[in-house]
Amino acid sequence: MEEDTDFRLRSSSLCFITDHVGFHGTIKSSPCDFVVIEIDEQGQLVNKATDETVCMIRKAVPEPDNFTNTKKTKLDLQNLPFEEGSKQEVDTLAVCSNEDQNRQPGLEKEDTISDGTSKGEEGKADVLGSLLAEKTNDLLNQFACDTKEKWNSKTEVIGPSPEFSLGRILDKNQRAILHSAVRQKFPFLMTVGKSNEIVVKPNLEYKELCHLVSEEEAFDFFRYLDAKKEKSTFTFKPDTNKEHRKAVHHFVNKKFGNFVETKSFPVQNCNADNPSMITVRFREKVHKHRKRSLPEFQERKAIYTAFTLRKENLEMFEAVGVLAIKLGVIPSDFSYAGLKDKKAITYQSMVVRKVTPERLKNIGKEIEKKRMNLFNIRSADDFLRLGQLKGNHFDIVIRNLRNQKNDSANLRERILEAIENVKNKGFVNYYGPQRFGMGRKVHTDQIGLALLKSEMVKSVKLFLTPEDLDDPVNRAKKYFLQTEDARGTLSLLPEFRVRERALLESLHRFGVTEDGCVQAWFSFPHSMRVFYVHAYSSRVWNEAVSYRLATYGSRVVEGDLVCLDEDVDENFPNTKVHLVTKEEEAANTYAIRQVVLPVLGYSIQYPENRVGQWFQDTLRRDGLQTCRFRVPALKLNVPGCYRQILKHPHNLSYQLMEEQDIDGKTEGPHTDGTTLSLSISFDLDASCYATVCLREVMKHDF
Repeated sequence: MEEDTDFRLRSSSLCFITDHVGFHGTIKSSPCDFVVIEIDEQGQLVNKATDETVCMIRKAVPEPDNFTNTKKTKLDLQNLPFEEGSKQEVDTLAVCSNEDQNRQPGLEKEDTISDGTSKGEEGKADVLGSLLAEKTNDLLNQFACDTKEKWNSKTEVIGPSPEFSLGRILDKNQRAILHSAVRQKFPFLMTVGKSNEIVVKPNLEYKELCHLVSEEEAFDFFRYLDAKKEKSTFTFKPDTNKEHRKAVHHFVNKKFGNFVETKSFPVQNCNADNPSMITVRFREKVHKHRKRSLPEFQERKAIYTAFTLRKENLEMFEAVGVLAIKLGVIPSDFSYAGLKDKKAITYQSMVVRKVTPERLKNIGKEIEKKRMNLFNIRSADDFLRLGQLKGNHFDIVIRNLRNQKNDSANLRERILEAIENVKNKGFVNYYGPQRFGMGRKVHTDQIGLALLKSEMVKSVKLFLTPEDLDDPVNRAKKYFLQTEDARGTLSLLPEFRVRERALLESLHRFGVTEDGCVQAWFSFPHSMRVFYVHAYSSRVWNEAVSYRLATYGSRVVEGDLVCLDEDVDENFPNTKVHLVTKEEEAANTYAIRQVVLPVLGYSIQYPENRVGQWFQDTLRRDGLQTCRFRVPALKLNVPGCYRQILKHPHNLSYQLMEEQDIDGKTEGPHTDGTTLSLSISFDLDASCYATVCLREVMKHDF
C-alpha cells in the first residue's frame, strides 16, 4: 500500500492564527520531557489528589441503550460507558437485527423444549392474548401467516423487510414478557425494541437455516435458543452427509457461536452409512462455580474501583490490555475520561469494574515492569465517561532551541514574543497528529471512513496494514494481507500486540468476510470502535477550520456558527449554537473566539455560508453524501458536536535554561558548547492538544 501522501499534504497545510516568527526545537526527546497530568472535574490534579477528593466521582447517566447490561461472552459486545447519543433502544431481551450476529435470546425459560406445540407455547399464546388488544393480536397472527406465505412462494421479495408494530408498552417487565412470548410462538419472527415500542420483523436467520435443515428442526432450534435453559441441549436429526453437517456447524457457530457450541456424535447401534447427530448446548458461564443469590449477584455487579494510572512511553490501549490480562477481566471493563500520549509520562483517572481495591493493589509490583504505577486506589460508585474531566496540565521541556532558517534575531526575544503572542491570541484548536496515528501508510481516519461506509473487510485490512519495517509485528501483518490466514498470523504476532491478536482470533473463528469482520470489530470495546469514526470526523474538522480561516480570516461573518456560552465543552446542545445574521456581521456583534464548527454527526447543523458548502462537497468527495453517521452493525451512533476554532492556554509559565551540549552538535548562536532549552507549563481544556499549542508557539510542524 502506498504511503498516505494526501495526509502529509493535509497536515502541512494547517494554518496559524498568530503572526510571530517562531523558532525551532525538539519535543519529546524522552518521555520525561513531556508530562501530562489530568485535571478532574473538581479542578484537582489527579497525581496529587487525596482520598477525600478523589472519591467524588460523578454518578454517570445510564447509556441510552441497554447493551451495557448484556452478559459477556468470549467475544465481548459490551460498549464502554461513553455517550453514543442514540435515542433508539434495542432491548436486550429482543432478538437483534440480522446485521448483529451476537444474538441475545430472551430470558424467559420453558419447562420443556419438545417437538410440536408444548404447554409453554400455549402459555405464550395466552400471554399474547392477555397483553395485546384483540385486534393487535389478530394482526400479529396475520403478519406471521403472511411472512410464511411469502417465504414459501417462489417470488423474490424486493425492498426492505416488512415490519409490524405492537405499539408502545410502557412497563419494562411487560415488554420483556412480550418479546419472549412472540419469539416462542413465532420463532421465524424477531422482535426489536425502539424506545418503548416493540416492532416485529421476519427472522432472516430462521429462513437461512431452513435451507439447511427441515423447518420443523429450525422451528424447535430457535425456540430452544430463545428459552436459554441452562444445561439443556438441542439435537438435530441424524445426518450421513459430512459436508452437510459441516455446513450446519458453520452456520450455528457463525451466527450464535458467542453463547452456544456444537459437537457431532455418531448414532449408537446404527451401522448404515455412519450417521451422526449435531448437538448444540449453551456455553458455560464464567464464574459459575456456585449459584448466587440475587442480592449477592447485585453486590458483585456493583463493584467499581477507581485509581490513578501513571504510565511511561506506553500506548493507552496497550496499558489497558496489560491490566486486563493481569486482573482477569477484559478491556471494556475499564473506563477513563480521555486518551493520553504514548511518548510521555502521563497521569489519569481510571475506573475498573468487577475488581476490588485489594485485588488491584496486589498487581502493583507486577506492572511496574511494564512502566506503569497505580495509586489513589479506592472504591467508586460508577464508571467514568469520555470527557469527564476539566482538562490536562502539561510540563514540557523543548530542547535544542534555535532560530528559524534565515532568522538572525535574538533567540530569547523570539521565544518570549512567541509565548506572549499565543498566551494573548490563542491557537487554532486543531486535533493533534496523535489523533490519526503515527503510521506512514494508514491513519485512523482512513479506517473510520471505511467503517462509516460499512466496508468491513477493507477496514480490517487497513487496521492490519504493515509499515515498511522488518520486525515481527510488521512481518506478521504482511503475511496476513498476503494470505488472509488469521491462525498463521497469530503464530507470528508477538503476545504484547493485544488489539491485533483480539481481532485475528475473531477472524480465525468467523472468517475474513463482511460478517466475520463485523464480529472481529466486536472484539474491541465500544470506545475503541467509535474512536476510528471520530478520527475521520476530526480530520474533516481540521480541514474545515483551515478553509474557514483561509476564506474569512478572523472576521465573524454571516452564516457562521457561534456559541452563546463562553464556558462550555464540546458537548453543548444545538440550543446554544447561533447562526450569525447579516446585521450581526455588520455590527461586529461576535468575536472569532466564539466561532464554532461542527464535528460530523447526525444531529449537528452546518454553517450557512461557503464553509457549509465546503462540508457538503467534502462528504460527497468521500462518498458520504447520504451518510447518517450510524453503523448499526457495530452499534455505533455518532451524534456529532461543536468545537471552538480557537483556544487559549491557561496558567502558563516558562523558564529558559542553558544546558551543556553533550553531543557537540550545537547549532545557532551558541558556539560555546551550550544549548538553550525551554521548560514550559500550562493547562488546556479537555480535548485540546499540547502539540498543537506548541505548533502555534514555535511555528513549526512536528
